[in-house]
Amino acid sequence: MPRRTFVRAAAGTGLGAAIGQAAMGTSDATRSSRSGGFGSADPATWRGQFPALGQKIGGYPLAYFDTAATSLRPRPVIDSLASFYSGPSANPGATLHTLARRAAELYEGARSEVARFIGASDPLEVVFTRGTTEAINLVATAWGGAHLSAGDEILLTQAEHASNLLPWQLAAARVGAVVRYAAIDDDGHVDMDSFTRLLSPRTRLAAFSHVSNVVGLVNPVREMCLRAHAAGALTLVDAAQSAPHFGLRVHDIGCDFLAFSSHKMCGPMGVGALWARRELLDTMPPYQAGSNMAHDVDVDARHYSDGAFKFGAGTPNVADAIGFAVAARFLAAIGWEALQVHERTITRRMLEGLGGIPGVHLLGSRDATDRIGVFAFTIDGRKPLDVVAALDARGIAVRAGDLAALPLLKRLGTTAAVRASCYLYTTADEVDRLLNELDRIVARG
Repeated sequence: MPRRTFVRAAAGTGLGAAIGQAAMGTSDATRSSRSGGFGSADPATWRGQFPALGQKIGGYPLAYFDTAATSLRPRPVIDSLASFYSGPSANPGATLHTLARRAAELYEGARSEVARFIGASDPLEVVFTRGTTEAINLVATAWGGAHLSAGDEILLTQAEHASNLLPWQLAAARVGAVVRYAAIDDDGHVDMDSFTRLLSPRTRLAAFSHVSNVVGLVNPVREMCLRAHAAGALTLVDAAQSAPHFGLRVHDIGCDFLAFSSHKMCGPMGVGALWARRELLDTMPPYQAGSNMAHDVDVDARHYSDGAFKFGAGTPNVADAIGFAVAARFLAAIGWEALQVHERTITRRMLEGLGGIPGVHLLGSRDATDRIGVFAFTIDGRKPLDVVAALDARGIAVRAGDLAALPLLKRLGTTAAVRASCYLYTTADEVDRLLNELDRIVARG
């Protein structure tokens, strides 16, 4: 696809004037943006944008229930990757040759788009990373290395994913700090009394997920941030499971750091973002060192770049950052209200269906409010991986194991579970198909 066509396609999915203007001018980008997009309230229209759903597995049409691990990608995202590599495909450089300038414009346009996606006022507060995991490690290493000391405390919850657990355990071990864990109740909710009780003058940071990757419950992160700040602690929100499902506004949440991944929200794998308040970024030492994150580098001197640039050592992942931005605009074009109406319908259907199958035990709350379409369950007499294999033989993709959240599973009475996760492309017929196959598994005894 020629570059001009690519930019039109990007603007047509709402990638934004910052990217579209790079090669085609404001008026063309604006017209294309107004005429394109996928702002339909019909889930069938959304579903038609995902070519991976056309596959057959073992002769059966694919029914994909593994979005909590990674989502499928729509055509605009896929096209954006190929278009970059067949067009600019250069190492970015704002003052260099034409392709380098175009790559730089597209990359920084993508950063601006991701900033808009989460309501950030300054694009230089957005650091591109390889995903949520690297974003949290960046904070644990850079901020933690500069600000944690022996005897300090870090507050997590029992529900955290390993990517928001291990980095803090390692950061604490390096300096002799202590990690504390707020309790979870029988339904999978954070025990707010426990959370508040564990905050102390020694608490330097509280890190917690916005949405559980096991039980799908939405945590009261704004209130958690307020309570942590009242105790003098900073806050980090793991938004890996919330960014795909509802609009985020970092200033409304009130956090200090926020981490999320592209691959769970219709974007490419291997790219994500850390948002941090600019004054925090400016006081943090570099996470990695190399080209692009410093200038005037000599044998005895260096000057670090500003804001997010200080954490961008080496050649950037330009194509995937563009795809990330296209995914953000794809979701914005659909509209969060329409997406949530669809997800609530699917969620209620799943909860009712799972509750009607003898021997199937849903982990966490059965209430359809304040949750996303993520369902972890066990089946009497069936190993979770055997359930995965049986469903896979019928073309249904689910996940199983400890779900990288063993402390939460243990709190809920198990060490492994099956997880089915839904998204904007999940249909009622697919839900019924999954439920029928679970009925079949149970009936086989």
